[in-house]
Amino acid sequence: MDEHFVWVTTRRVRPGALEDFERAWRPSAHPDGMRRAFAYWSEDGEEVTGVSFWESRQACDSWRGSDAEKRRRDAMAPYVVEEREGYYRGGELAIPTDASS
Repeated sequence: MDEHFVWVTTRRVRPGALEDFERAWRPSAHPDGMRRAFAYWSEDGEEVTGVSFWESRQACDSWRGSDAEKRRRDAMAPYVVEEREGYYRGGELAIPTDASS
């Protein structure tokens, strides 16, 4: 299993503020060391989960401490009610195939 370094952030967004939040959420530049990123929205549009894959914990920490990230967080703040975040290590699980098919 290839190991990945993953940062996950889930934010509850003020009702009706999803479009404004999305404009503020997208970084102005691609962070160094970020390999991939995904975003997932709840059906009601009031919760957004971002999952980003990094080359290392240090690369993620460097971005998280940058001025660009601080500006991005400041721009999102008016639309965010609650935020949970965490750093994880792990990898993709293999899905078994049915040998009899």
